Amino acid sequence: MPRKLVVANWKMHGNLASNKQLLEAYIQKITPINNIDVVVCVPYPYLAQAQSMLQNTNIAWGAQNISKDAVGAYTGEVSAVMLKDFGARYVIIGHSERATAYCESDENIATKFAQAKAHGIIPILCVGETLIEREAGVMQMVVGKQLDTIINTYGAGVFANAVVSYEPIWAIGTGLAASSDQAQSMHEFIRGKVAVLDKSAAASLKILYGGSVNPQNAVQLFVMQDIDGGLIGKCSLNAQEFEGICRAAT
Repeated sequence: MPRKLVVANWKMHGNLASNKQLLEAYIQKITPINNIDVVVCVPYPYLAQAQSMLQNTNIAWGAQNISKDAVGAYTGEVSAVMLKDFGARYVIIGHSERATAYCESDENIATKFAQAKAHGIIPILCVGETLIEREAGVMQMVVGKQLDTIINTYGAGVFANAVVSYEPIWAIGTGLAASSDQAQSMHEFIRGKVAVLDKSAAASLKILYGGSVNPQNAVQLFVMQDIDGGLIGKCSLNAQEFEGICRAAT
């Protein structure tokens, strides 16, 4: 069985003092868990702090966004090269909260994905549907379109050793997680869509579930064949709850 991957997404939370306490708790509780991969994606200003505290541990760190451009007059943007200066190994791409609030198009998200890959940063591509789209039964069409924008531009091979996180928008922060069968069905669809074009890429692609994951439902989710771990929001801000999710992944 491939190692599970559990990613903490702190979103826009934290400060130097509270981060220090949380990272210290991560180090104490999570570093003894050796048979999974753990990543924490922090706000940009705290990448140096994460690097300093985690560089000698088995916990990796990353960012929550990346510029689609390599360099230039783009005030407020942060490039892949800048992220690498702080040892970031992962970056979240196209989270629905950003796509909604800042009107990110599928094309922009695809370019960001390619930027990360080109600079040796592992992209965590977020895909998912709204509640209206699920109730209409078009969730696979919606997620498929998000993937097609990347595939049609860069080829299915770009998903080799990358990460896709299926996050139904209706489950993010609501406490209403997808059932394990619902999640598995979408994960199987995502892997199959890539596999039709590139079996090798599909085999090395990790597909995470995100959306109201907690220590109680994590076991049922992570046992499913095509669910390779989770992208964790709220529960990652509590070291004990995050530890429970990480142990469920073992």
